[in-house]
Amino acid sequence: MSRMGDVLAGFHAAWEFESDSVLIRYERGIRTPRLFQALGERRVPLDAIAGVTLTRGKRGTVVLRVEPRPGADPLMEAAAGQLKDSGDPYRLVLPADREVLAEYYADELRSLLTESESGPADRFLVEPPKGPLSFKAYDGKASFDGRTVNFRWFWTGASSAKWKAGDQSFPVGELNGVEWRSPEVFEGHLRLLRRDESGAGVVAQADQDPAAVVFGLGYGPVHESLPFAAAVLAAVRASSPVAAVSAGGPRRDPADIAERIRHLGELHQAGLVTDEEFSVKKAELLAEL
Repeated sequence: MSRMGDVLAGFHAAWEFESDSVLIRYERGIRTPRLFQALGERRVPLDAIAGVTLTRGKRGTVVLRVEPRPGADPLMEAAAGQLKDSGDPYRLVLPADREVLAEYYADELRSLLTESESGPADRFLVEPPKGPLSFKAYDGKASFDGRTVNFRWFWTGASSAKWKAGDQSFPVGELNGVEWRSPEVFEGHLRLLRRDESGAGVVAQADQDPAAVVFGLGYGPVHESLPFAAAVLAAVRASSPVAAVSAGGPRRDPADIAERIRHLGELHQAGLVTDEEFSVKKAELLAEL
């Protein structure tokens, strides 16, 4: 860029513009989203950026955002569109009086992007979160040392199916991908997709699947489970570049979908699921058909 090393500071983060990348440093203040604090800082190469936008935000702010190329960032691939705007690591929220300055940097970035960099990336261009990583799910502890994912079940939360299967270890070479469902929605979980089972047959519910851990209130929070999922996804891709690594799971059997919608309806009638949660989750299940 024309002025290397320039820094644009906003709420919760500061962006440093360099000749070949944008270095994003996240604040560690008490009001900073915990995902940002967990990420610390991220270097985003210019060839990982598909576009730049500047829009009006809430309460006298403007929002500068870079749009990562599909497939360029393992964190965003694992998130699969489930992050709220407030937790989007590619948004920089600024006071409205910095709009002119933000527009300058947006134009500078756009001038450096090429059409060839707007399509899907054939490899991850943004570094994944560093390991080793671990977090506590509702039914077990998940850990990853860069080579193997381990699930250790909790007697207080794990289903009998998981206890019967025993603690699990999954070398990344045996995996095809990761399915992350945000803990902020109904039935959040982390599921490992195995190469020998990807796309085959009916997928068990996460609480019955020894290749999955279940989230819940206070368990598997976004700032712990999403970086974990991204690190595993990146390791799987690195172990077999030609593998079909994705954040989405195989499509479910229609009978399984119908059964899960019936169960969801029972929870709704019992008052355990709100009207909004019922509508959102039902739509998600129908979309999997």
